[in-house]
Amino acid sequence: MSSFAKAFSPALREIRILCSQSGNASAGTRQFVLAKYPIIKKHNPDLPVLIREAADTPARVFARFERGVERHVELDNLSSADVESKVAQLLSSSS
Repeated sequence: MSSFAKAFSPALREIRILCSQSGNASAGTRQFVLAKYPIIKKHNPDLPVLIREAADTPARVFARFERGVERHVELDNLSSADVESKVAQLLSSSS
């Protein structure tokens, strides 16, 4: 079962995913978005999930938690499975 097939902590306020729409370094991130976005939104319908694509943008994901705490991880050159693992780690770090 996917770690995204559940509601996230209420402390999580926003997820922002940045990637290049055509760069090879962002391929795993784009695959992750295509596969996991519907699951994330199904279980967290009120959570803002922003996807920003721009040429030559390094693949990264940001998570904003309560009290303005923000964390991010770099996702360049990772496979879709590695992206999933990194994002799951980031989203579980709400403390």
